[in-house]
Amino acid sequence: MPARFPRLLLSLPVLISAIATSPATAQQADHYSAVSNTAMSVTGDIWLDDFSITFENEESLAFSDLVADHFRVDGRRIPASVYRVEDPADPELENGNQLCGAGDVTYVANWAAGDGLSAIAVFTGNRPPKSSEEMCALYTYEDPR
Repeated sequence: MPARFPRLLLSLPVLISAIATSPATAQQADHYSAVSNTAMSVTGDIWLDDFSITFENEESLAFSDLVADHFRVDGRRIPASVYRVEDPADPELENGNQLCGAGDVTYVANWAAGDGLSAIAVFTGNRPPKSSEEMCALYTYEDPR
């Protein structure tokens, strides 16, 4: 056995620790479980962070930026995250369903929808949406635990 081999084995834990604590690994998206009928039949579970949304079939939409931190739902202004989609698309998801079905998704909004639930709405307009009235679809998920 070469003399360098034992040194390599001793440095392996340090290398593994560095990889495990790297920003790319630490920046994992949160897993949301589908609870509404539309979410279960169209998106399945999702993984969401400030950079993208990934659907159960591994299709995803990347976000180019956060365009608003408040949003109107049922006439009330609430805290929310409204993201611009980097490359608008209407991906085919579960059971051949599309995310919107009425054109490419240009914006995605996320807000608290009650005790332990989050809502995700998708939009097709050219301008950032101001309210849920403009959405083409709404999905509800159980928050990460």
